Amino acid sequence: MAATPARIIAVDTHDIRFPTSRELDGSDAMNPDPDYSAAYVVLRTDAGDGLEGHGFTFTIGRGNEVQVAALHALRDHVIGRSVDEVCADPGSVSRALVGDSQLRWLGPEKGVLHMAIGAVVNAVWDLAAKRAGTPLWRLLADADPAWLVGQIDFRYLSDALTPEEALDLLRRGRAGAAERTADLLARGYPAYTTSPGWLGYSDEKLTRLARQAVTDGFRQIKLKVGADLDDDVRRCRVAREVVGPDVRVAIDANQRWDVAEAIRWTRALAPFDPYWIEEPTSPDDILGHAAIREGVGPVKVATGEHVQNRIVFKQLLQAGALDILQIDAARVGGVNENLAILLLAAKFGVPVCPHAGGVGLCELVQHLSMFDYVALTGTTEDRVIEYVDHLHDHFLDPVVIREGHYTAPTAPGFSAAMHPGSIARYTYPDGAFWAADLDTQKGRAA
Repeated sequence: MAATPARIIAVDTHDIRFPTSRELDGSDAMNPDPDYSAAYVVLRTDAGDGLEGHGFTFTIGRGNEVQVAALHALRDHVIGRSVDEVCADPGSVSRALVGDSQLRWLGPEKGVLHMAIGAVVNAVWDLAAKRAGTPLWRLLADADPAWLVGQIDFRYLSDALTPEEALDLLRRGRAGAAERTADLLARGYPAYTTSPGWLGYSDEKLTRLARQAVTDGFRQIKLKVGADLDDDVRRCRVAREVVGPDVRVAIDANQRWDVAEAIRWTRALAPFDPYWIEEPTSPDDILGHAAIREGVGPVKVATGEHVQNRIVFKQLLQAGALDILQIDAARVGGVNENLAILLLAAKFGVPVCPHAGGVGLCELVQHLSMFDYVALTGTTEDRVIEYVDHLHDHFLDPVVIREGHYTAPTAPGFSAAMHPGSIARYTYPDGAFWAADLDTQKGRAA
């Protein structure tokens, strides 16, 4: 009698929030008081091997419950699926969720629902890598190029990237992969840090953390800007004096400006030699980014962390609207869509410098950049992954930074799993931390 195939039997969801607003960690011109949060999903199976698939999407506090509700709405599409089948073809889950004829009305392929789809798809990849006994970056790098192409939805992309072109890029990218894998394991992947540059930090804290970043081996830092020009001039001057002329200083407006204002403000900060201006305007304004790029050169334009899908990335590239493309592991529809975006960037010759920070975004996105280096573009020139020194201790496989580089993960999976104790303590509103915090607030009010 044939054994019953293992199935996904449960999709658990959690509303996890951390009180980062109390120290102004993560503060910027658009988001002055973020509580870094994760709408978190766990795929449980009856395989008997104890392996689970973990995924999440990132928010900054209020509204995280809406993101969790979107995850909950996807359960019926996942429960009962064959574990072997979804791990052999994670794209099948992506296609089923994105292609649902009724769910698509809520997007399509953008917003809360699409981010929830990305979290579930990432959880499938986490499970697949664990079952393969390898970190995700290596699972992708070792995969057959034709199989990887089969994971990608080329709908709406074929005017810029065809499956045949993608296959050619991946096949050519395999040359020298073994040597690059050895280099990655020995040296890691270059990082930059935003930790000194949060908008709510004092000049003293900026000075101390920028100096420490240089000591720690980072060759690029980033400052948040956009609230007050005089403050930005002062803070950029402080940062440049601390790090010297040879360390890159990027600036990030977090979508604060209109087009003309972005050009004027960036030009005002140009004497401090900013490497790039990040998110200078709305992430949906493709032509606006192109105009800003023309108006602020040689300062580079970087964007992507809030870009909703591969189609907008395609148009940004086609319009020549950016110099640096910034993927986010939890904003679009998961690994499958990020593979498409990496291939688009490779075809157009635009460096990818991922957005990270947040809750677990560093842990996730390192895998995508490492795959890109080993098996697609073959270079780390002008490529860095953002690093923020927040909340890594809550993860079972946290990032490790050495001499300004991400150390390549070796544990199987997507590095997405949180400690059970952290989940229990910071689940909102009934986890131990938030329950005690609510009691304290009630006591003060009384």
